[in-house]
Amino acid sequence: MAAATMPGRTVLERFPAGHPRGARPAEDFAADRRAAGEPAEVVMDLRTDSFLVIVRGGAA
Repeated sequence: MAAATMPGRTVLERFPAGHPRGARPAEDFAADRRAAGEPAEVVMDLRTDSFLVIVRGGAA
């Protein structure tokens, strides 16, 4: 999985906001990452209209 680093956070994955299940795929992915020990969370990127699963602090 290729993580993109942004100031103060690392983006682990992107999910389109127009998905029929809404944010659920992003929330499921983040929950799996948290179960693996990463402090992942879901945020909305309005510029790209997508849900991002991130880890704050810039390190995955």
